[in-house]
Amino acid sequence: MKAVVVHGNRDVRVDEVPDPVPGEGEVLLALEWGGICGSDISYWRHGGTGTAVLRHPMVLGHEVAGRVAGLGPGVSGVEVGQPVTVHPAELVGEHAYPEGRSNLHPHVRYFGSAAFDPHTDGGFSEYRTVPVGQLRPLPDGVSTQQGALAEPLGVALHAVNRAGSLRGRTVLVNGAGPIGALVVAAAKHKGASAVVAADLAASSLEIAKRMGADETRDLSAQSLPEDVDISFEASGAPAAIGPVLRATARGGTVVQVGNLPGEPAPAALGDLVTREITWTGSYRFADEITDALTALAEGLDVTPLITHTYALTQAAEALAVAADRTTGSSKVLLHLSE
Repeated sequence: MKAVVVHGNRDVRVDEVPDPVPGEGEVLLALEWGGICGSDISYWRHGGTGTAVLRHPMVLGHEVAGRVAGLGPGVSGVEVGQPVTVHPAELVGEHAYPEGRSNLHPHVRYFGSAAFDPHTDGGFSEYRTVPVGQLRPLPDGVSTQQGALAEPLGVALHAVNRAGSLRGRTVLVNGAGPIGALVVAAAKHKGASAVVAADLAASSLEIAKRMGADETRDLSAQSLPEDVDISFEASGAPAAIGPVLRATARGGTVVQVGNLPGEPAPAALGDLVTREITWTGSYRFADEITDALTALAEGLDVTPLITHTYALTQAAEALAVAADRTTGSSKVLLHLSE
């Protein structure tokens, strides 16, 4: 079969690799769609992401959906042909973590991650075997293309959940890239009364508006709003933290969604202290990918986010477009099967 394999910096290839065979408790998936994430871009650009460094060639991709193509021994409750997406995290070993917060487990094998050696191959391939417990069936009316966006929508819903109830609250989303735009949609879905999206790119702001933003701010010419109840910092830019704290109302909440690992983040922490702002982190998700599928079935529309689609064989071009915001790209998808 064909697979998108990163071999090193700026070296991604479509390789022929052996067809996988499902083992005990595993399902064989015929994958249809895969979304390119910032970590995929980082592996391609830098040979790593955060503290995970590429040591061997690895199949990219953790935002995927497709159909069940075969069942391994001991698998029941799943049908061949069933459309599914995948929870890409597999917990390794027995460790304590707060109840309901499996995303804080200290050792996780994640699709398309070099955090462990050997690495964990991702799903940018024609087929992949997956433990049956990591499957998430797609509800009626949710396509596999939409299902490929359930993982990043789960990230956005987790961030929204970290802020508590949004019903009737005013919200700022700073950074309108793919995750920021999904936070906009998630906030509206959760009942926010008004959502302001801020970014430097006009194309990103237009997408955020189509995803439900009530107002947009072009930060090349405008400033952030004042006194919003809840702010989501989704740009990952260290210089953004101070202005986002200042934009948040006294007693309000800032959820840190974006981050640039290793980058220093100076901020005027006086605002954090004197305004008694709650500043909280948000990391991946626990099982909000399931909530994302429910939201999609209820009508949350992610299609404005999809700006480009490419065949699996065009993976190098797709990564370059996804990495270049001057192209107007937001979520770039690979069509993994013909």
